[in-house]
Amino acid sequence: MSKFKAALAALIPIIAAGCSTEGQVTDTGVIVNRSACPAVAIPAATGDVTLFNPENSRDANAIDVVATITNVRSTCDETGNVIATNVTFDIQAQRRDARGARDVVLPYFAVVLQGGANVVTKSISRVGLHFADGQLRAQGSAAATSQVQRAALTLPEDVRRQVTRERKAGDADAAVDPLSDPRVRDAVRAASFEVLVGFQLTHDQLAYNATR
Repeated sequence: MSKFKAALAALIPIIAAGCSTEGQVTDTGVIVNRSACPAVAIPAATGDVTLFNPENSRDANAIDVVATITNVRSTCDETGNVIATNVTFDIQAQRRDARGARDVVLPYFAVVLQGGANVVTKSISRVGLHFADGQLRAQGSAAATSQVQRAALTLPEDVRRQVTRERKAGDADAAVDPLSDPRVRDAVRAASFEVLVGFQLTHDQLAYNATR
């Protein structure tokens, strides 16, 4: 799991009841609606990749191709028993030498992460980039999909009641965060999912990104 340092902190969602509006300030706090759709992110140090020539060199003059993931977009269908998320993104690349046409193939991963730590599924795909003769830049597009069972995203009823229970000033536990209860916190974390996409890096490539 050390390779998947999530770019987003674990979500701390609060389920809103009834027809309350997102962001509405009430007598008992601020309402935040919890979506069944997973958050989408690029884990730290996996959003770009550098190829060297010679391969074992790390000298700036040996940088051959640099590619970056950008413009990450997602659509989510949360109407059924399976929450389906489609993620698309662009890859922009630049090479050192513009002479001759060249094709570069880069691997990328898509991970469904539960509770900020548990890898549920992981897939590896590849995207091709074509540099035309005389061109230093190339661009490609890639996609990934994920599916999560709605049941896995549903909080137990007793936990949901504890999180959404109205608290009034003067109550003994009015100021107590329900997430301070380890059982509630663990249940909320287990029902939180993320879809992570990034380049499938070698150990050396990941170390280069992390230390440059």
